[in-house]
Amino acid sequence: MLLELILALLLGVTAGTITGLFPGIHINLVATGLLALVAGGVLAGVESLVLVIFIVAMAVTHTFIDFIPSIFLGAPEEDSFLAVLPGHELLREGRGYEAVILTLYGSLIALPIILVFSFLFVNFLEGVFDFSRELIPYVLTFASLYLIFREEDWVNAMVVFFLAGMLGLLSFNVQVKEPLLPLLSGLFGVSALVVSLKAEIVIPKQEIKKLREIKVEGKVFWKSIFAVFATAPLSSFLPGLGAGHAAVLGSEIVGDIGKDKRGFLFMLGAINTIVMALSFVTIYAIGRTRSGAAVAVSELLAKFGLGELVTVLFVVVISGIIAFFIGVFLAKVFALRVSKVSYRKLGLAVLGILFIINLLLSNFLGLVVLVTASALGVFCILSGVRRINLMGVLLVPTVLFYLL
Repeated sequence: MLLELILALLLGVTAGTITGLFPGIHINLVATGLLALVAGGVLAGVESLVLVIFIVAMAVTHTFIDFIPSIFLGAPEEDSFLAVLPGHELLREGRGYEAVILTLYGSLIALPIILVFSFLFVNFLEGVFDFSRELIPYVLTFASLYLIFREEDWVNAMVVFFLAGMLGLLSFNVQVKEPLLPLLSGLFGVSALVVSLKAEIVIPKQEIKKLREIKVEGKVFWKSIFAVFATAPLSSFLPGLGAGHAAVLGSEIVGDIGKDKRGFLFMLGAINTIVMALSFVTIYAIGRTRSGAAVAVSELLAKFGLGELVTVLFVVVISGIIAFFIGVFLAKVFALRVSKVSYRKLGLAVLGILFIINLLLSNFLGLVVLVTASALGVFCILSGVRRINLMGVLLVPTVLFYLL
């Protein structure tokens, strides 16, 4: 049995590496396929706990790896799209490797934080769940207005935020298959690639620093940690909130971290991993599922007791440590090769891949959303408004969901 558990963990890490590197192949898709195989009797002889370990290891590994295509290729996913903003800027400065390592540092330091919050969730989450839920729309509204009015050109910022919000509302309420895929691909991926291609950007040779030379300065480090503690737990158990929401709230809570690319990337990495891992703890604490992977775990285990929770946390830590070293290796591979490829050809290739992924996983309306979102993203970039205001695509629907 022990050999099967170890094999499941290693296969999960492998699967998470693949899903992280290929945008569009999401862990939810793999988890859903796994449940279908179980329901069809194909995996009838496999212990449920073995499958759970596979899913947890895959989900955690994914959060470490999925920043690589976001930063090097500008091809974002649901949990890493904000990394396109500062990550691509560092890439153009020859520091793409450093950008990825900063997210990996964040994910790595998230592991002990997860253990701390697991204890707190188990003992206190049930009591604060309903109270926290009532505050969410007001916190998000305040954060949204703060984002807008701190811009020099707040009128254009308001336009960008409002249009993104309306696009999100329409996409979530019409027959768009997998609406987040074309929305986020267009707003944060395609738009940046289109502007970069027009400017004929040349990606410089990437600097490969030693790990000990890549660090977050003390003040920014502690501000990032504070932002993580203040926001990541909420996104781990409240519906409608994701890692993107937590990152926006965190950057505003501590003020100038949003202007520090290194601190922001470090914070994003930590939030991404914490939100995913704590979604499994939430099953034990309040019996609710927060992610597709958590839903699969809940359906596979008839009883999610303390023993299962301890096993899941052990898998989170071990798979996270393994994923960190895999991420470092892959970041170096990408960094050594990205400058040797024509950025124009690479950009056109990524645009083609994003289009094909959206065509395969979404539908015709999804392509309409992709084009519209891309146009709005281009407008945002050219108008000089910070692209964080494009988060209206998620913030507006979330606020209305809670208020109406």
